[in-house]
Amino acid sequence: MTETLAWILFNVFVAVMLALDLGIFHRGSQTLSVKQALAWSGFWIGLAAIFAVLLGSWQGKTAALEFSTGYVIELSLSADNLFIFLLIFRYFRLPQAEQHTVLFWGIIGAIFMRAAFIFAGVGLIRHFHWIIYGFGALLVYSGVRLLFQRGEQVNPEKNPLVRAFRRFFPVTEEYVDGKFFVRREQICATPLLLVLIVIETTDLIFAIDSIPAVLSITLNTFIVYTSNIFAILGLRSLFFALASLLDIFEYLHYGISCVLVFVGFKMILSHYYPIRTDISLAVIASILLVTILASVFNRKKPRQSQPA
Repeated sequence: MTETLAWILFNVFVAVMLALDLGIFHRGSQTLSVKQALAWSGFWIGLAAIFAVLLGSWQGKTAALEFSTGYVIELSLSADNLFIFLLIFRYFRLPQAEQHTVLFWGIIGAIFMRAAFIFAGVGLIRHFHWIIYGFGALLVYSGVRLLFQRGEQVNPEKNPLVRAFRRFFPVTEEYVDGKFFVRREQICATPLLLVLIVIETTDLIFAIDSIPAVLSITLNTFIVYTSNIFAILGLRSLFFALASLLDIFEYLHYGISCVLVFVGFKMILSHYYPIRTDISLAVIASILLVTILASVFNRKKPRQSQPA
């Protein structure tokens, strides 16, 4: 199979899955239960695993390992980003029934943004290899910064796009049946559109960290792209799963911080001390496993009432 055909088939697959997600699997706005969210998250992870096997049979074991490592990085970074999404939804008092709509269209926008970032990033590194050290330093800085950001308040009203939009376009006070625009005396936007704007700009900032992280693993554009897209496709179900299990993953951001620092140093040292992909995958998976287990075993248990 040629690489051009692989690009075509993969993008057709993405388009079909998005159409099924919107038109058949989850028709209309709805909130997933914990059981449904976990089942759908398992479904998307399973599809990614199948793709890794197919990629390995086509391009070899190294390609499959690079995809798997990139996917694990993207999925772990996405988990932390989804906590920010949850805070944004709470800030705007977004009804649960409307969350699916915002997440779906947010995913559509994220796919186009990631594609642009990936092609730009790969092109820059191939033409100006020294820039890889800048990306590495950015990831180390982001990882250290993440340690001190937990618990910060999210204030979407400070988002410059939201402020500019409110200045030039009327916005209704209430949500209107999952619509982004309604006709009153004039065409007005609803708060749902403001939520989508904040989600997209947040994801844009998030991509500045996540794309270089995967580029530390490989410069194969197809692998970087597919690992990103598979992680994005599972975001909606992962969001509802994490929203219900928020307290269990109390220490996850520490693990994500360590992952960012690790891949940052991997990029900085790549010319002098390259780290094999299988070792990178083992290190990243171990970091995440330790922080998840620490969260599970050290989470606060509800107090039991004392016997009279």
